Amino acid sequence: MENNGSLKGLVVADFSQLAQGPWATQMLGDMGADIIKIEPVKGDWMRHYSYGNLYPEGESISFVSFNRNKRSIALNLKDEEGKKIAKDIISKADILVENFRPGVMERLGLGYEEMRKLNEGLVYCSSSGYGASGPYLKRPGQDLLAQSISGGAALNGKKGDIPVVTAVGQADLLTSLFINQSVLAAIYSRERTGKGQKIEANLLNSIVGFHVQEITAYLHKGENPERSESGIPNPWLGAPYGLYNTNDGYVAIGMNSVQKLAQVVGLEKYNSEEFVSNNITEKRDEIRFDFDEVFQTKTTDEWLGILLEHDIWCSQVNSFDEMVEDPQIAHNEMLIEYDHPTVGNVKTTGFPVKFSETPQKICKPSPLLNEHAEEILKEYCGYSDEKIKQFLDK
Repeated sequence: MENNGSLKGLVVADFSQLAQGPWATQMLGDMGADIIKIEPVKGDWMRHYSYGNLYPEGESISFVSFNRNKRSIALNLKDEEGKKIAKDIISKADILVENFRPGVMERLGLGYEEMRKLNEGLVYCSSSGYGASGPYLKRPGQDLLAQSISGGAALNGKKGDIPVVTAVGQADLLTSLFINQSVLAAIYSRERTGKGQKIEANLLNSIVGFHVQEITAYLHKGENPERSESGIPNPWLGAPYGLYNTNDGYVAIGMNSVQKLAQVVGLEKYNSEEFVSNNITEKRDEIRFDFDEVFQTKTTDEWLGILLEHDIWCSQVNSFDEMVEDPQIAHNEMLIEYDHPTVGNVKTTGFPVKFSETPQKICKPSPLLNEHAEEILKEYCGYSDEKIKQFLDK
């Protein structure tokens, strides 16, 4: 069994920072690709920002989250030597990923048209906020902004309340997934044609594409979906879908027949053929409030025991401290640990997909800034020990 990952042999020149690019390249690294992280002299922006202001032993927890299985070299891309080193790496790379503002790589002399002359088989992926052209070209692009423009925020929350964006960087991480599938599709195409190509991803397209069902429904109905007063989490859906209070927490109820649910919980008001549907939009708030009163009479575990016995689609609503103890998450090995030279023990999430013949593994922790300069300069640029010393001193 091959233990070095299904992408062993692929080289990725990673110029990306923040989240969308780094999570994409981290996943490629998890699958065995050699990720050369080319950072500014002061490092990826994420080295100086962290969720919760968490910097164990001086390392950003956000940077650590997105940058395992990579090697780091810090380059001044406005300096001729730094640019030459970058080109040496690109000339040997299969994939390049960057998420500067549109036009930056071209101004640095590292744009696609120049790099394809250097490496005809290069798959060159640029990721931006809104795209490489158009009326928003000069606007700053960021996850919150893309979610807001996409219309997605207007789907969340209660009627009359302010729109709600997701706490997770949805646009960023969706773009990471689109980057991954696209660059690997381009590699497959290169196997047949011998030629690389340019790929352009952006946050706005990713989040709009993600809302395919909601937008398609709007385009056919011609009216904005109306959020519920009671907090049903999807404005296109009706009762009994949603989260409910219990005696000691919450329970999630999926798409079930209102009548069947009423029979199971003893709510006779809705035990009739009139309520056989699993998506009642008329009186949906009244129905939800009535079920909420019933669910508050027992604990979450008590309700799960009753509901699951009758094949009701339901689950507990975990907080993070409950999620990390969840037996299915443990069984799926989605919480892992590895050693970092500065932080020590890093606890994080695992790779979500399993491979039977080329299992993914963590070979490298997130790199220290410029940690791998010496080996990268030898491997990709042919530098001598003396020249490496001169470069590092500079």
